[in-house]
Amino acid sequence: MHPRLAMRPEILAQEGYTSVSVDASPVRELFPGIRLRPLWQGPTGAHANVLEMEAGSTWPHRDVHEPGPEEVFVVAGTFNDGARDYAPGTFLHAPAGSWHVPSTSTGCTLFLFYPEG
Repeated sequence: MHPRLAMRPEILAQEGYTSVSVDASPVRELFPGIRLRPLWQGPTGAHANVLEMEAGSTWPHRDVHEPGPEEVFVVAGTFNDGARDYAPGTFLHAPAGSWHVPSTSTGCTLFLFYPEG
């Protein structure tokens, strides 16, 4: 092994340092065809999730971002926020108080981060 690639187990011993496999995360169906997989929650309420939406699924109402913003990264498929489509690799920032109506015609996987809970 190259010296720069040496394993450093002390990294994993740092307080708060964590990892989780999406496949090992519990699944909660929010609405028909829309599943949430929680990945992490911090001590101040910040949290990260993966959202899986089946083809043809739609959020049944406005999704209002409270108390803080929502950060979205499109991992796979095509995501629509009610205004336009977003391809894989797209990042969206929705400020606190804003809203959208998530849907997908193809199915999609999103990484969601809520820095303020």
